[in-house]
Amino acid sequence: MDKVKFELELAIHASPSMLYQYISTPSSLQEWFADKVNSRGKIFSFIWDGVEEEAALILKKSDDRIRFKWLESEDDESYFEIRIQVHPLTNDVSLVITDFADDEDDVEEAKQLWENQIEELKHTIGA
Repeated sequence: MDKVKFELELAIHASPSMLYQYISTPSSLQEWFADKVNSRGKIFSFIWDGVEEEAALILKKSDDRIRFKWLESEDDESYFEIRIQVHPLTNDVSLVITDFADDEDDVEEAKQLWENQIEELKHTIGA
């Protein structure tokens, strides 16, 4: 069954270089994204409520974006990406989240989960 791709854009008041630190390093991801984050090379372990999920880092572009592929979903095209977007005229900064839900019914719940995570990030960095 094909997963459903979705995108979410959330405004955030922070510099792209600072945001990049928070989306790309295990210690910073641990502050807002998961309870615990470890990395061994390109494999990141994310732990929530004692449950561990592993993802491969498949793209890392400084001050721009980071993309992970869940190891359990190797058989499909899904990934999740956090991209920093700066509006060319206003210099407003947004995070653009690209992710996949199992089906159309799960998209809203997945978006809500991301919104909650980004609110936690905003709280963490004081944005």
